Amino acid sequence: MEQVPGGSARGSGTIELAVVLRFIDIAVDALAAAREEIDALNVYPVPDGDTGTNMYLTVAAAREALRDAVKDDPDLLTGLAALRKGALLGARGNSGVILSQMLGALATTISRASAEDRNASIMARALREATDGAYAAVGTPVEGTILTVIRAAAEAAEARAAEPGARARDVFTDAAAAAREALAHTPEQLAVLRDAGVVDAGGRGLSVVLDAAETVLTGRRPIPVTAPIGARRIPVLTHEPGEDLTAEGPAYEVMYLLDADDDSLPALKLALAGLGDSLVVVGGDGLWNVHVHVDDVGAAVEAGIVAGRPHRIRVTHFAEQVAEAKVRDRMRHTPTRTGRQVVAVAAGPGLEKLFEEAGATVVLGGPGNRPSTGMILDAIRASGAQEVVVLPNDPDSVRAAEAAARTAEGDDGIRVAVIATEAQVQGLAAVAVHEPGRPFDQDVLEMTATARHARHGAVTVAARRAMTMAGPCEPGDILGVVAGDFAVVGDDIDAVAADVAERLLAGGGELVTIVAGEGGEELARRAASGVERRHPHVDVMVYDGGQERYPLLISVE
Repeated sequence: MEQVPGGSARGSGTIELAVVLRFIDIAVDALAAAREEIDALNVYPVPDGDTGTNMYLTVAAAREALRDAVKDDPDLLTGLAALRKGALLGARGNSGVILSQMLGALATTISRASAEDRNASIMARALREATDGAYAAVGTPVEGTILTVIRAAAEAAEARAAEPGARARDVFTDAAAAAREALAHTPEQLAVLRDAGVVDAGGRGLSVVLDAAETVLTGRRPIPVTAPIGARRIPVLTHEPGEDLTAEGPAYEVMYLLDADDDSLPALKLALAGLGDSLVVVGGDGLWNVHVHVDDVGAAVEAGIVAGRPHRIRVTHFAEQVAEAKVRDRMRHTPTRTGRQVVAVAAGPGLEKLFEEAGATVVLGGPGNRPSTGMILDAIRASGAQEVVVLPNDPDSVRAAEAAARTAEGDDGIRVAVIATEAQVQGLAAVAVHEPGRPFDQDVLEMTATARHARHGAVTVAARRAMTMAGPCEPGDILGVVAGDFAVVGDDIDAVAADVAERLLAGGGELVTIVAGEGGEELARRAASGVERRHPHVDVMVYDGGQERYPLLISVE
């Protein structure tokens, strides 16, 4: 048995979920630490200074999806499938899309391995699949980029795996070292890197990820390669607003998710290749992430419409992106944002309206549709405020909110506080006491204390057979949730709702808030009447939240 730092034991032909979780955590943290350095290296394919940020957000999205998937079902195959999809859906920018393909290939290869396979062979094969998938995804592969670095890593991994007795840690040690060596030589392959005196930004980001894998398996932290000796920090913000980045280069980056049959992809790639460059199409099983640099945005989107159903379309004008980066750089020293804003995650249209009426900027989310780090980051930036309080209102969205906060503080100079609200009703309680006129720390303290003292519960319906803290449940059973744990199992929804309310009121309370879910308005009114009848001294407020999965949300203050 091979012992992995952190206590995970692995036998021949097995990769444990704990190792995957530790790897993705270290990779996200390492990319967060290296993000600004990688952004500064970014001169190819366009000097827009966001490669590190995009790769960080891509891996952070993969981690969120993985951890969300295995929270209630700690199964390796479930986790790997979620990691692959999370990376695909959360991929941002050219290097992020390529990295998502690599992570997806790694996850797929590991999930298909048999118990007879050696771990060393699995890892080497995974890196080879990642390399082949990345090259196939790119319209016109260019050496001296992230592609060169992953190929060198795969070749080193295959050579080491062929040796008798080789272990997974040996494979990744050699792969990470080969990646660092290949990265150091990228300026010899691309003139734009040589002229700028830097290594490839995407290759550096990939090296960070491979170093994270080596750290997980060996406990060692490799010494990174950042730039050739004597290299200078690149002033990536060199173009005036209104200019294209180069006279001959495309002016826009277009990205979208695409629901399409595999058969439609060749024609799509051919159409997009004729419109611009930096074409990358990754995915599979009917869902694709499309990235291309073009001058004709409409034609790029129309090509997607011909192939299938494009959605989540993002268009970036490179000159505007550079101008925004200039502004962010100035804001670190002379902030131009003013005021304070709350960013809240809302799980339904009614909740969205409630938060907006309280003055918050809203991100739509909730169970089964949790927002990504990028979505929360976009909301923080769009708020226009210098001080932002984020209410994730869901335990699994807290990590995404914290990652978005770190990026907004580092890139934009925005002061951000994340209050770890774990329920929608906690967020409503917090925003109700928000006072922009108070000092920031005091406002955050008051909102945090109010959220923490709001006891919360919910009523939902069991979707599958399971064992809960309240005993076994069958599909269709009514479940009562108290403070995030299943506390009641029953067959009468009114009785379960009353039980949850009584448990929350057992410690006293002056205000009960009941939020009706989709189709739960009448249930909410009955629950409110019951509370008023049993506790005439308690005030009861009923709101239409419109959230899915939870007919009732209940809080007591």
